[in-house]
Amino acid sequence: MEIAIEEIHTDTDLIPENEAEEEGISFKKSADSEESSSISSDESADLESTDSGENGSPKYHKGNPESMSEEEKQKERDFRKKLNRLSRENVSDSIHKAVKLIVHRPEYDATNQEEYFKLSQGLMPIVREIARTTLPLLEHEVSTEYAKNHYYGSKFQADSVAYRDFRYFAKKRPPTESPGLVVGLRVDESASMAAFGRLEAAKRAVIAVYEFCQICNIPILIYGDTADVSRLEQMSIFAYADYDKMDFRDRFRLMGIRARSNNRDGMALRIMAERLAAAPKQTKLLISISDGQPKAMEDYTGSLAMQDMRQTITHYERKGITFLAAAIGQDKDVISQIYGGERFLDITNLNELPAKLVRIISRYL
Repeated sequence: MEIAIEEIHTDTDLIPENEAEEEGISFKKSADSEESSSISSDESADLESTDSGENGSPKYHKGNPESMSEEEKQKERDFRKKLNRLSRENVSDSIHKAVKLIVHRPEYDATNQEEYFKLSQGLMPIVREIARTTLPLLEHEVSTEYAKNHYYGSKFQADSVAYRDFRYFAKKRPPTESPGLVVGLRVDESASMAAFGRLEAAKRAVIAVYEFCQICNIPILIYGDTADVSRLEQMSIFAYADYDKMDFRDRFRLMGIRARSNNRDGMALRIMAERLAAAPKQTKLLISISDGQPKAMEDYTGSLAMQDMRQTITHYERKGITFLAAAIGQDKDVISQIYGGERFLDITNLNELPAKLVRIISRYL
């Protein structure tokens, strides 16, 4: 894989953001650093969102950027700092502990919005159809516990009468409202992703997975990564969507995925797997979209990189993480060797990638 060195900016403040309105939600922008600026836009566009009304019909959101409050800017900076701290902790006992790491919360602009609308148009009918057939199959955990001390309910508590506060009843706790699944989607942003339509295929795939998870109320992490953009930033993580801070603008951040430099796969997998392992869900699925074998400076390649990835996969499988690798490039044989045949998805036709990933995720529900 060819090594491409590229300088990128460190994290900056968020500039513009918009607010929810009675008939729709205004799109707003965000940034990943404290030094760059956002591009403002007066354009607005209709988006058929995955949100639905009382009758199940989709709601529509409109774009109308407005300024973000200082409090919201500070919350975004605090969240970015939290991600940087957690990511460094997650690799502190690995061979990557000395690697200079920065986690970004990418910005988006009007161009990203337009690209999202263009790529999502043909995908959403497919995603909705898969979700439509999946949702009835979701098994919610039914609780047998009762919440005590209510003014009304289905079970009378005689022992509560002595308190004379009229809270004599217990009500059965409702079933869990969300599926017991959390999904992590890792996107290789190495320079070779620019070839043969791989980058657009990856973007279409993350749109499909993101929107499917929104419909099915599945917590999701979508991170991109690259290595060696500069000597001070040997590893770059791009947190496009994070279940700890979800908002509708994340779909536009996804369009910031691009071909950058090298790839230090084992470090990226470790950071995401550690986050998923800590999530309070029964099933934890981590999917990697990659077009090539790991290769980063100084010597993270060949047998060293392969061994690191295998050890990472083995370690986190013991913690309940299920790994899948979607290979979309020339190094499919190597990726298959690293992950093992049972974890390997050979994506020969890139047009099949979005629907294939969504259907795979639906099987884990």
